[in-house]
Amino acid sequence: MNDVEVARAAAAAGAAIVRERFGAATKRIEKGGRFEFATDADIDAERRIIEILRHERPRDGVLGEESGRLHGDREGEGDRNRLWLVDPLCGTNNFAAGVPLLAVNVCLALGGRPTVAAVADPFHVETAWTDGTRAGIHRDGEPGPLRPDGGATAVDVNLEPPHPSAPFTTLAMIGDPAFQAEFQARVTATTLTLTWVAMGRRAAYVSDGDLRENMHFAAGVAICRAAGCVVTDLNGDPLPPDGHGWGLLAAADARIHAALLAVVRRLAGDRLAT
Repeated sequence: MNDVEVARAAAAAGAAIVRERFGAATKRIEKGGRFEFATDADIDAERRIIEILRHERPRDGVLGEESGRLHGDREGEGDRNRLWLVDPLCGTNNFAAGVPLLAVNVCLALGGRPTVAAVADPFHVETAWTDGTRAGIHRDGEPGPLRPDGGATAVDVNLEPPHPSAPFTTLAMIGDPAFQAEFQARVTATTLTLTWVAMGRRAAYVSDGDLRENMHFAAGVAICRAAGCVVTDLNGDPLPPDGHGWGLLAAADARIHAALLAVVRRLAGDRLAT
């Protein structure tokens, strides 16, 4: 299998476990913060994803949401050049509450840059993917294209704290009159909706926070880029490793990106974290 086939197979295997366990009794595993927890479904899905990655790409490094960093057969080499970023169940709170809005994210970062990726939706049986150049989607096994929609108005925002880029926060943005005049805020608590920007289901996705080796966002970022979306940090600069900024602004096209970036800059001035 080539890299994108490995990513799709791993994401699909994780999604199958998530789908099977949805609605059943699960064990909750606390992770330190008041709202931070995993479930045994997260653990089992990640274990299966890593089994596939280990079998198909034994020399590569893996960074898992639940497992942490695992080295390849050549210790350190895979982590530096080929690192798989795995978020086995993005939307754990939704999962625990019986809300079927979840994503299984698998991404290969080459030299630190998210490149090859697959994002599986366990409930619509669809997987968006990119090989680093092209992007597409498989629905019920049938391939199709991704088409961002410059006429969309719904913007998904990540409201989870902490907000290190204060005084700008996504909370401030969605209350801004200029934002409200053009866009409608949506909060779904999963990065599945980041991939929806590439699918034409969202105008944009906005998040605060540090995106370096971030397994939550990497797959969606890679897919949005390959689909032709405009993807930057909250300063309008390249994401790491090409830049050193903070946060994420992924928009369906340049017009939407410019409108949202203007709101961010007006709220934050020159005080965004760098």
